[in-house]
Amino acid sequence: MKSVSEKLQRNLFIATFIVPTLVFFFIFTIYPVIQALYYSMFDWSGMSDTKDFIGFDNFVNMFKDPIVLRAIGNDYLLVAGKIVGIMVLATFFAVALTRFNFKLAGFFRSIFFIPNVISVVVIGVLWNFIYNPQIGFLNGFLSLFTEEKVTIAWLGFTSHTIYMLLPPAIWAGIGFYMILMIAAIQNIPESYYEAAQLEGASQWMQFKSITVPLIWEQMKVSIINIMMTTLNGSFVIVWIMTEGGPDNSTHVMGSYLYQMAFRQYHFGYAAAIGVLILVLSLITTVILQRLLRHESVELS
Repeated sequence: MKSVSEKLQRNLFIATFIVPTLVFFFIFTIYPVIQALYYSMFDWSGMSDTKDFIGFDNFVNMFKDPIVLRAIGNDYLLVAGKIVGIMVLATFFAVALTRFNFKLAGFFRSIFFIPNVISVVVIGVLWNFIYNPQIGFLNGFLSLFTEEKVTIAWLGFTSHTIYMLLPPAIWAGIGFYMILMIAAIQNIPESYYEAAQLEGASQWMQFKSITVPLIWEQMKVSIINIMMTTLNGSFVIVWIMTEGGPDNSTHVMGSYLYQMAFRQYHFGYAAAIGVLILVLSLITTVILQRLLRHESVELS
């Protein structure tokens, strides 16, 4: 009887932690997904009481929509650019601030982390001023090397404007992932590096043979997190800086969803785009998990 009572108490204790989490998960994750699937089957403005059932027509029209196809391409362009840019710079700064004896290492950590405590809206407005063709810092800097004033409209060309969104997106994310890399590197015993130095290994060899294998799990988590936050969160920086323009050239799926739902009032179509974002996020996560699969190295 005592063992049964102890087992029941243990199960109740575990349930007190699991049940509230499951309730919140179903309310804020599963239920919205079901609602999105439901509304994607209707032609609905989002304002009227009547909804016309159209089945999968929203999905059929979505894959015929050139803006959707461009938005998907833009999303994955930002994913690739941010993964490369953030991971290279964050890892470089993390190694520099941990493996080299900088007296001001703490100061630089704070400086690099500042963009992460700034609102994305503020970052978008700030970089809009940097790119401003008349009073922007970038054109002002380039004008120092030319006879005439540079007035390039960096956000005004359909061909390259999407690339101009990468610098602010990368700049905003470096600090957070740098801190993750620093924490991982600091967990590596110093004796590993001392032994490598005695063997004559260069700093590059130490980085390649010791640092990367032992922080690989953190790097993998960071890459997947960058992908997820980009596919689901690029909307803000895009909308603040370009509103999807010029000529819809910088739309990502999130910004196009917003435009269709709250500017053109096609809520059913916007819900279908939301379902597409979910599906692509899940597929990309699975693919990345497989591509980044690596034999884990444990500290002994």
